[in-house]
Amino acid sequence: MAKRRVYAEKTKVPVLQSRLEIEKTLQRYGATSFAFAQESDRAMVGFRMNKRQLRFTLTMPKGFTPQDERQRWRALVLVIKAKLEAVTAGITVFDDEFMAHIVMPNGQTVADLVRDQIEAAYQSGQQPPLLIYRPEDKP
Repeated sequence: MAKRRVYAEKTKVPVLQSRLEIEKTLQRYGATSFAFAQESDRAMVGFRMNKRQLRFTLTMPKGFTPQDERQRWRALVLVIKAKLEAVTAGITVFDDEFMAHIVMPNGQTVADLVRDQIEAAYQSGQQPPLLIYRPEDKP
């Protein structure tokens, strides 16, 4: 079986350059309040856009290399640009395109809140309950 190609697997673009490209792209489309954070095995990009707080998280593989990190940042540049272009072209709407990354009042993303419910629904064949925000869930 042939090895699967990964987008930008041989990129030489430094992580900082990709981060700056993301910020400039987001600014061009009207985003504000940028934040970048890095931990040992993951990085996060946060910003405000269309009255929403958003967060993208890049998780690095176990034993990741600088090349793995550069590749993931290049892929994130591509993902964000594609989402913004799809919204701008009228292919989709902002909330639908960015839904998984919208940060809810309790600090979790929509994906964090519904990922397990989706898996359980497919396993059981049962419709999950509606997504309900409860004030006691707020951190």
